[in-house]
Amino acid sequence: MDFAACFLAPGRRITLPHKRWRVAMTVIYSCRTICTLAKKKLSAVLRSPSYVLLDIDGADHQSETPVFDVDAEVLSTVVKEKKLDDLHRLGGVSMLAGRLACHAEAGIAGGIGDLRRRQEVFGSNTYPKPKPKGFFWFVYEALNDFFLLILIACAVVSLGFGIKEHGIKDGWYDGASIFLAIFLVAVVSSISNFRQMKRFDKLAGECSNIHANVIRDGRRQDVSIFDIVVGDIVFLKIGDQVPADGLFLEGHSLQVDESSMTGECHPIDVDAQKNPFLTSGVKVVDGYARMLVTAVGMDTTWGEMMSTITRETTEPTPLQERLQKLTSSIGKIGIAVAVLVFAVLMIRYFTGSTTDENGRPKFDRRKVTADGVISAIVEIFQQAVTIIVVAIPEGLPLAVTLTLAFSMKRMMKDHALVRRLSACETMGSVTTICTDKTGTLTLNQMMVTTFWVGEERVERGGAASIDGRILRFIHQGVGLNTTGSVYRPNSVSEPEITGSPTEKALLSWALELGMDVEELKRSCDIVHVEAFNSEKKRSGVLVKENGRAATIAHWKGAAEMILARCSNYIETNGMIREMDAEKRRMFDLIIKDMAACSLRCIAFACKESEAEDVRKLDDERLTLLGLVGLKDPCRPKARSAIQACRSAGAAVKMITGDNVFTARAIAAECGILRDDDLDGLVIEGEEFRNYSIEKRLEMVDRIRVMARSSPFDKLLMVQSLKQKGHVVAVTGDGTNDAPALKEADVGLSMGIQGTEVAKESSDIIIMDDNFDTVVTVMRWGRCVYTNIQKFLQFQLTVNIAALVINFVSAVASGEVPLTTVQLLWVNLIMDTMGALALATDRPTKELMQKPPVGRTEPLISNIMWRNITAQALFQIAVLLVFQFAGKSIFGASEKINNTMIFNTFVLCQVFNEFNARKLEKKNVFEGIHRNQLFLGIIAVTLILQVMMVELLKRFADTERLDWGQWGICAGIAAISWPIAWIVKCIHVSTTPVSDLLALCKVF
Repeated sequence: MDFAACFLAPGRRITLPHKRWRVAMTVIYSCRTICTLAKKKLSAVLRSPSYVLLDIDGADHQSETPVFDVDAEVLSTVVKEKKLDDLHRLGGVSMLAGRLACHAEAGIAGGIGDLRRRQEVFGSNTYPKPKPKGFFWFVYEALNDFFLLILIACAVVSLGFGIKEHGIKDGWYDGASIFLAIFLVAVVSSISNFRQMKRFDKLAGECSNIHANVIRDGRRQDVSIFDIVVGDIVFLKIGDQVPADGLFLEGHSLQVDESSMTGECHPIDVDAQKNPFLTSGVKVVDGYARMLVTAVGMDTTWGEMMSTITRETTEPTPLQERLQKLTSSIGKIGIAVAVLVFAVLMIRYFTGSTTDENGRPKFDRRKVTADGVISAIVEIFQQAVTIIVVAIPEGLPLAVTLTLAFSMKRMMKDHALVRRLSACETMGSVTTICTDKTGTLTLNQMMVTTFWVGEERVERGGAASIDGRILRFIHQGVGLNTTGSVYRPNSVSEPEITGSPTEKALLSWALELGMDVEELKRSCDIVHVEAFNSEKKRSGVLVKENGRAATIAHWKGAAEMILARCSNYIETNGMIREMDAEKRRMFDLIIKDMAACSLRCIAFACKESEAEDVRKLDDERLTLLGLVGLKDPCRPKARSAIQACRSAGAAVKMITGDNVFTARAIAAECGILRDDDLDGLVIEGEEFRNYSIEKRLEMVDRIRVMARSSPFDKLLMVQSLKQKGHVVAVTGDGTNDAPALKEADVGLSMGIQGTEVAKESSDIIIMDDNFDTVVTVMRWGRCVYTNIQKFLQFQLTVNIAALVINFVSAVASGEVPLTTVQLLWVNLIMDTMGALALATDRPTKELMQKPPVGRTEPLISNIMWRNITAQALFQIAVLLVFQFAGKSIFGASEKINNTMIFNTFVLCQVFNEFNARKLEKKNVFEGIHRNQLFLGIIAVTLILQVMMVELLKRFADTERLDWGQWGICAGIAAISWPIAWIVKCIHVSTTPVSDLLALCKVF
């Protein structure tokens, strides 16, 4: 360059060689300029969205393979250890964005090749999960039961003595049969538990798959947290979870909660100068920002921590804990009966009262052998242990697991994602639902329908009548004071608007008024931002226009809140007028009229300041720019859903931030307020907050709508209802709803508009934000409880009958009618197959026509005791007749008679499964065609029972039965149906049995 300058210096005489040099340099510089311009033009074309790029066979292009000028390990360490000096040495956040092939405004390219390259270099935003429990672990756990281990030991002894006494050809049957029966029970139970674990893990994965808002190729889009890559620009707002480690790029008033990482609950300020570091897993509690992702997956502290955590899916729910106590109590009774049976059989054996098939005493002192005595004792002990195995209702916890897993799967299809199992059970007991308005009772499809400037209503398309200065201020108040965005690929394309429904509606309306977002951003600088606050119910932005020293403070929010801070208003011609008392009343009336039409009222106001160094937003003596009314229609099914809640005995209360008039209009439209509801109250949150504790508890049941409520008011409402004994469900979508969601018995967050903080605090996520889905969840909650009661009734009937029959037979005859293998088969029918059949019934209409189940209401109701008693007495009577008189009545041998006892007992359980389907209704077959699983299990049970009797004689110790004998067994078992019908005609008291017994003691 110096050499060229020497020749081209002004004033120097140009010789011929010099001329040639000059021409050469001119050509060189011209070529260089042309190349530079060509590159710029080409770059502009490539960035333009008006072209069409065809990717043949998915081939990656060179432009999609970025080059990174930074070390991944160094980059992740800077953020992990928050090394500000190292960040400066790397050139700061802006320089890092360039090194990561990322544009601060347009983001990364986002093509397939680009994403693949970033994942290859920096890794994916996932972490290796601990290896889940395998199937054989569940088999081992099932076989690890204490009493099953005793039976296995007995089977080993029985096998040894059987082979020794009868030889290996015939002596292995008894021991091997017990082994096979135990293994069958364990495997069937393990298959069920293994499948439920897989299902729970899948649902847990759904919970962790949250979405983040990023910008790629200039376009904002939602992507899964697992698809975030290093270099992504992520948009953060209140309630979001930071999806990866990163650096603060741009934003205002950003505060994060790092308690999940550090345990400190105080919010941490994040800014560009002092603390630009953002850690994966923390929650945004205030402000908004854009962050540059610098590390993902295992390169983050969150990833390292989560990879070491094992998700436990077997945490017992309250209902399971109650059933465990019941199981323990029944088990103690079973052990007592087994000990008595063992003692009686031992006494009868050693006294010679027990006889063999030929009528000779089994214990003969003259011919006794040690092997024979040990074998007999082991057989008696084995029978006693089998009684314990059958008596202990181990299927109860399994039934809860099955019904919860089935319900969760079905609820997922019904747009409800269960995060905590206990919520399924509790939802059936809910007596009060505190619900949001926007998006839950309404469609959350906002649209501006009314616009007032001063005293004039501006019709749609009437922007020409408004002064240009007013439009400029409106454009600034909407386009700059927003968390939404507008993306327009080109001048002829429709704009893509992102943000909350309110923001989208306002931005769409402003675009109709001629707002140019790009021009607006170029012409103004944002000095300071105050994010929307649920207490103040407004947001503000301080703007400085280019070329002007003055600053403008723009405010928007709840109309009455903004109006209270206005001292002036502007007319359509641009004239500013003072707002006197009469004009204020007029604006109040306009707001009330819009609210009475179910419109959400939002006001815009501003204040100009000539001072140059203003850095704080002023919210006093504002000038009212205009009022807008947004319409959000009620959901079509909201009214019927609220009526369903009323029929089910669950009150619905609407808690909203809107003013009283809007809230009242929506509540009336949805059916929360009715003409016949004379006691229903509509109050403001401040009024409720200022009540005394006694007054609050007195009024809380009467309140139907609470308007202008703060998060504290919502929490106070939940606490008051719980103090009154209500079981409370709460819906919420914002970060400020988290305390109420946690305090409620069941927290229901919104899947579409809900923040990650709200979802994390909830028990169930309503995926479609629809109140009708809340009612569906309640229906499933009641179904869970009812299904458990059905199975409990069925199993207790079998337990009582088996215990009484074995005890009476042992005492009276010295023998138990059912062998170990037969009892284990009955146990399999009860525990696993019965649970599958009865615990998977779907909700019925009558479930929502009963009052909710109380917190302390006994699991076994009086109706269930009535049904259990009738069926158990019938089975005991029939089988004892078989035991003591069956041979003479039917003229059958002892082996056939014992087979008929076993067959009848099993068939009684099959018929009683139908009775258990309906606890109160006489028609037990109603809706049975819709439960294909139930019918399939009944069919499988019958087929296996036929095989046990007819084919597996040696295994089950049975004899083949003829058609007549099968008919007798089935006919006797079928009598349980008319007995159930007759018994259900008997009225029973609603007072729990325990209370009746306590009352008897008093008298």
